[in-house]
Amino acid sequence: MAEERLQKFLAASGVTSRRKAEELILAGRVKVNQQRVTTLGTKVDPDRDLVTVDGALVSRPEEHAYYLLYKPSGCVTTASDPEGRPTALDYLRGVPGRVFPVGRLDYDAEGAVLLTDDGELANRLAHPRYGHRRVYLVKVRGDPEAEALERMKRGVRLEDGPAQALEVAVHEHAEKNVWIRVVVGEGRYHLVKRLCEAVGLQVQRLFRPEFGGVTVEGLRPGTFRPLSADEVHAMRQRVGLETGTAAPGPSVAMLPKAARRHGHGPPAPPSAAPPRGARGDDRDTSTARAERDDPRGEGRGAARGDRRGDARPERRGEPRGERAEARRRAGGPGARPRAGGARGGGERGGGERGRGGGRRRPSR
Repeated sequence: MAEERLQKFLAASGVTSRRKAEELILAGRVKVNQQRVTTLGTKVDPDRDLVTVDGALVSRPEEHAYYLLYKPSGCVTTASDPEGRPTALDYLRGVPGRVFPVGRLDYDAEGAVLLTDDGELANRLAHPRYGHRRVYLVKVRGDPEAEALERMKRGVRLEDGPAQALEVAVHEHAEKNVWIRVVVGEGRYHLVKRLCEAVGLQVQRLFRPEFGGVTVEGLRPGTFRPLSADEVHAMRQRVGLETGTAAPGPSVAMLPKAARRHGHGPPAPPSAAPPRGARGDDRDTSTARAERDDPRGEGRGAARGDRRGDARPERRGEPRGERAEARRRAGGPGARPRAGGARGGGERGGGERGRGGGRRRPSR
């Protein structure tokens, strides 16, 4: 086999994307034949040279893996997050082999994310040189003026340089807002949001219905599916990795709608899902326990919220038990008298005294 650049070999082997492979080389984490390499452009022969990353041998897989994830809002498309937020890879726990997301989708955006170990395809889809078009549906406040949409197509100047949309059009009218369809040719940071803000549009929601010609139709937020052989073939044709005429992408009418949102926060990744209940149904242990301890169902709403990973925070950040206790101490509505009665002018009257000696209003 002919020699090729080290970063290309690492990407094609599924270690990471080509850009990240360059960072690994510059950081001194890659060795070729036991010699550390820090020079970009170093060439290797995959059949003869021994390449390792952090001591682990790198070899090309016999077959590549391709998965499409419906990334939920409140999730980052990185391998790890220092803030402990859910990542796209968390939703693919249990998938054999090592895959990585192609490009990025904003933390609060949702929609199609491709994960693969095919580094060459990832590079072609992510690099603007190859002309891969990215389609977004953007929910904006009110009814945007036609002039604002035209300005996005003509181009605006952002803090990191000029930018423009390849296509902009009204997609669908909602009750109080409008969905517009925006097509761009690069994956610059927050590009679509900044284009909208530059022409005075307030973004309410950002949804990517497809990527590489494959839509999230049939998927729910936080779920994924493997791509078919035909989908992979067409995707590789679109970026020039395989010969033949690529099939056209999904038409405007075929673009799926964003999923309805229920509650707050992203769905819990599979690795974080609690164990199922002992009765073998879909209720988890926390829900079953809540129903057993609270037969009248007063606490079932909280248990359901915990199961979805979107429990709503209590008012003023207080746990429910502490709020109830505060009402009892303050003599609020429905408060039960404490044994022995309340001391005159004490807890029930003017509230508790704070550390500084002043009075503190009871929590409501």
